[in-house]
Amino acid sequence: MKFPKDLFYTKTHEWAKKEADNKARIGITSHAQSELGDVVFVELPALDRVVKAGEACTVVESVKAAYDIYSPVSGKVIETNSDLETNSQLVNEAPYGKGWFFIIEMEDPQELTKLLSNKDYEKLCQVK
Repeated sequence: MKFPKDLFYTKTHEWAKKEADNKARIGITSHAQSELGDVVFVELPALDRVVKAGEACTVVESVKAAYDIYSPVSGKVIETNSDLETNSQLVNEAPYGKGWFFIIEMEDPQELTKLLSNKDYEKLCQVK
């Protein structure tokens, strides 16, 4: 299982990647997608929606069930991955690449420091 070093992780298996101008790209981890099974539908948040860290803002439906996905940081959704509307399998195929969910303009980029490092997240996954 992969745990990219340039990402920040949550205990609920989301990841955030810091990008330019206080932006963060959000997705779910390889561990999460493997637990979900085959993803069949993704309900993305509305553009310009303001979310708080820890708030459910995306729904992923798999062959097993529907699951809420939580925003790792607070801010405004400025872009969503429209490719998921027609190809939700990208979440399974490339969770750290083309399977991302949305980009958020962060209210406070320091929130990223409250998230888990790749080493801490790897330990969390090994405990289960």
